Amino acid sequence: MSQEKVYVGVDVAKATIACCILKQHFTHANDPAGHLSLIERLGSLGRPVRVICEATGGYERELALALTKAGLEVSVVNPQRVRDFARARGRLAKTDKVDAAILADYGATMQPAMSTPSPQQAALAELISVRQDLIEQRTAEISRREHLRLPVLIEDSEQAQCRLEKRLAAVDKLIDQHIQADEQLAAKAVRLESVVGVGRVTVISLLALMPELGRVDRGQAAALAGVAPFSLDSGQYRGPRHIRGGRGALRRVLYMAAVSASQHNHILKAYYRSLIARGKPAKVALTAVMRKLIIVLNQLLRNPDFVLAG
Repeated sequence: MSQEKVYVGVDVAKATIACCILKQHFTHANDPAGHLSLIERLGSLGRPVRVICEATGGYERELALALTKAGLEVSVVNPQRVRDFARARGRLAKTDKVDAAILADYGATMQPAMSTPSPQQAALAELISVRQDLIEQRTAEISRREHLRLPVLIEDSEQAQCRLEKRLAAVDKLIDQHIQADEQLAAKAVRLESVVGVGRVTVISLLALMPELGRVDRGQAAALAGVAPFSLDSGQYRGPRHIRGGRGALRRVLYMAAVSASQHNHILKAYYRSLIARGKPAKVALTAVMRKLIIVLNQLLRNPDFVLAG
């Protein structure tokens, strides 16, 4: 029993991390010193440990890296799944201590997959996050300018967009430099770009948002990308299959890649047209191309000998 794994719930905030370890609660600072204190506390248990924390928009990244470097297992989980788990258990209160305890319970019950962040992966994810923010700001600025009438405001909006364009170009350059500086990332980028229809934005998004690509099976790849069909059956009723879940930001990028591939990649173009010819709606056919594409890209990284012409 002494070697039974301990599931540790860690509720991450900007300044602190609330921990539930064997039903005892501790709080550490969310900084290098606080991370070291937690690592030492976990090491003193003398038992295998899995730390469970939620994806909190970035506040969990340094902690996950520190724990991984220390040789500890980490699972960064979807917050919505944890809240659904808590509701199913009838635990509706929400405090740092309660959340940490729920995370520990979730880990022991659901045993989520390990997350294995690396400094290179974390840096790329951060760069991609900044890039997405800049694109959203640029889109908002363009939309706002459509309703402006005063010349001075129009000029100010154009200057703001110009500044955003310059920042976006600088971040794009940093992303390319970061990928080329890492042999594994650079090799993966070359493999992914070999597929017609898969452009630079798709490649950098896949590398940053789906590090599991090439290390999972086809079903897991489709589920992570949010393009796996789920049944809606009850009794004799057979409802239409729908996709849901997965990583929304990645699915949006994959959609644009599928649009391009269905027009220019002769294999996926033929696949798309065959679905249309069988009476499938265009949206359903395009979703199928998205699923086929992520499965192909996953296989491309799993098997060095795999080749997709097109």
